[in-house]
Amino acid sequence: MKSMILLAGLILVVGVALADELPIDIKNAPGRATVESNCGTCHSLDYIRTNSPYPTAQVWGAEVNKMINAFGADIKPDDAKAIIEYLSKNYGS
Repeated sequence: MKSMILLAGLILVVGVALADELPIDIKNAPGRATVESNCGTCHSLDYIRTNSPYPTAQVWGAEVNKMINAFGADIKPDDAKAIIEYLSKNYGS
């Protein structure tokens, strides 16, 4: 019985949290699909808009490499290059 109440509470909390989440729209430019499919699988794409326009291409490159090397993101080298280029051109300084 306790587990059923706990499960019901968990479902309620998750449902409320998801109901408030708005879709994140990033700039429509070459590389967008690569960013959405690689970056959006692990975290909100809102991080891109929150961090921009401050990072340079070098900073965006370091961020992408951190995701690959420190956090284990499964991003292919060609995709990493496209992601860095997209972020630098559309959300960089």
